[in-house]
Amino acid sequence: MSEGLRSGQVAEAAGVNVQTLRYYERRGLLAEPDRSSGGHRLYGEDAVTALRVIKAAQRLGFTLDEVAELLEAGRHRHGRPVAGLQDRAAAKLAEVDAKIADLTTIRTALVAAVDAGCDDLTACASMACCPIPFTDLAEENRHAGPCC
Repeated sequence: MSEGLRSGQVAEAAGVNVQTLRYYERRGLLAEPDRSSGGHRLYGEDAVTALRVIKAAQRLGFTLDEVAELLEAGRHRHGRPVAGLQDRAAAKLAEVDAKIADLTTIRTALVAAVDAGCDDLTACASMACCPIPFTDLAEENRHAGPCC
């Protein structure tokens, strides 16, 4: 086979580096490419598309393991039932919503600390009017059992 894209061309077209391309190959996210008579990897345009899909899924918060499972589910759609994109996206959305709720709670406490003019962590934590829930956290830790 003499036609095809070399590693550097595929990586550049997809916006990744060559090491990323090879890593995804080793992980099985990309099919092993054909080789030229000189031993160079030669990829089809579908490799560029696959890399872009992988990177887009990562930007949406999917791990490489989850991306691999999604790609595998797509390959075996007509076989045994596996959770596809809809189920995985719904689960990821629930994770994102939980993180947003946690970050909103943290933001509220930090805004209260800034508004209250808290400047000394130790002094603030010992005051009943401290807007940061240090005492609540200490209570949670105390009820969680001994440390170390």
